[in-house]
Amino acid sequence: MRPAPGWAILTAVRFAYHVMSSPLGLLFLAHSGRGLRYLEYMDRRSLKRTIGIHEPAEPDATWEPSLLELKQVVEQLDAFFSGTLQKFSLRLDPEGTPFQHAVWRALLDIPFAETRSYGEIARAIGQPRSARAVGLANNQNPIAIVVPCHRVIGAGGSLVGYGGGVHRKKWLLQHELRFAKLDQRAAMSRAPGPLSPRPAVAAHATAARPATPARVAGRRAARPEPRAVRRSPRIA
Repeated sequence: MRPAPGWAILTAVRFAYHVMSSPLGLLFLAHSGRGLRYLEYMDRRSLKRTIGIHEPAEPDATWEPSLLELKQVVEQLDAFFSGTLQKFSLRLDPEGTPFQHAVWRALLDIPFAETRSYGEIARAIGQPRSARAVGLANNQNPIAIVVPCHRVIGAGGSLVGYGGGVHRKKWLLQHELRFAKLDQRAAMSRAPGPLSPRPAVAAHATAARPATPARVAGRRAARPEPRAVRRSPRIA
């Protein structure tokens, strides 16, 4: 994510875009050449309308379809949805104010399958009284899923507003929690238990030794002689 001051210079931008399917519906991806600029839920919008929404902010931009340029994004999203990837490693290029950038960077620090409140994000960026502004910046995040604004919840744990809809927010949180639990169980099954198993006794150590005439004779010789029983004198 590059610093905001450099964005004051307006230059023509070429966007490579792609539409991919996902468990949450169609996703619109757009790359600026410097990094991922948009990741949005299309819902029922047409491709033309989706691109048209960004034309006022990018009046001189050209838009060209290119799966090749967005292949890494698509692959990492597929891995995320299949549960094999928990942290994205993509170059990002969202456009926003310095405050929005600070909020979005804080969102990237929220671990997989964990949540934070708006107040906690406000404290994390050093502005503890800006919880409401954090909520607005969170809602304006242009790169859904990768910048995990779905991991921000209300102070009481409620699933407050989400740009993609609360149903998607709930799905994402449950999806992450499910795979985090699977990883935890797998780690526990690999860890040694509190009591190590007793070593197996070699078969030759427990097998009965064959009885030979010499051993039988030795055992008899080793047996003690029976003691004589003394009888008390009989009284007539």
